[in-house]
Amino acid sequence: MIKYLIIDDEYIAHDIIKGYCDLLPNMQLMKNCYDALEAIEYLNGNTVDLIFLDLNMPKLKGFEFLKTLTLQPKVIVTTAYKEFALEGYELNISDYLLKPFGFERFLKAINKTVSTTNKPTQSIVDRKDAVSKSIFLRSNNKYNQVTIDTIEYIEASGNYTKVITSNETIIIREKISDVLELLNDIDFIQVHKSFAVSKKHIKSIEGNRIFISENSIPIGKTYKTNIIQLLK
Repeated sequence: MIKYLIIDDEYIAHDIIKGYCDLLPNMQLMKNCYDALEAIEYLNGNTVDLIFLDLNMPKLKGFEFLKTLTLQPKVIVTTAYKEFALEGYELNISDYLLKPFGFERFLKAINKTVSTTNKPTQSIVDRKDAVSKSIFLRSNNKYNQVTIDTIEYIEASGNYTKVITSNETIIIREKISDVLELLNDIDFIQVHKSFAVSKKHIKSIEGNRIFISENSIPIGKTYKTNIIQLLK
């Protein structure tokens, strides 16, 4: 479960963010805060995994609020001011959403945040749930939270990509290159124009084939260097 906090002085912003989060599994709103001081008071006695943070608020601005935190959870900035983006990334935010933003852009920010492999800076560091090891995949108007460790390989199929896990196959309307951006390239390598595999799930490599479970995946000529690097 991803516990989140909304900090924004606009009521409509709270409604939009919560509405988007309600479309996703395992997202739990802990509190609506309408200024940074209210958030500080809450965080003094509670922890969250993710903060949606507006910048232009009364009393204490968004980035000034971040500088007061000794233990910072993941942060997605939601603002109408694009000129502060660089400062945001210097403060280790996960993503920077410019208002107004649609659901697709919001989902990209969530995927980027929950699938990051950077060491967490909040209490989630010792948690063994899927907060930092999962992504949301849309299939048939349903959003599935998939644990990255269970993904064995992905396969391009026309305008779609098949995500093959240890338990199921999920077909999504995304290019294989876009799916790879969500996955950690330390754990996944592309071995063919239509295939990328999880290194940990490789059972054997023989000739121009990779074997994962009972599946045989081809190695493309232009991707053989990836395999050579893997075997070093």
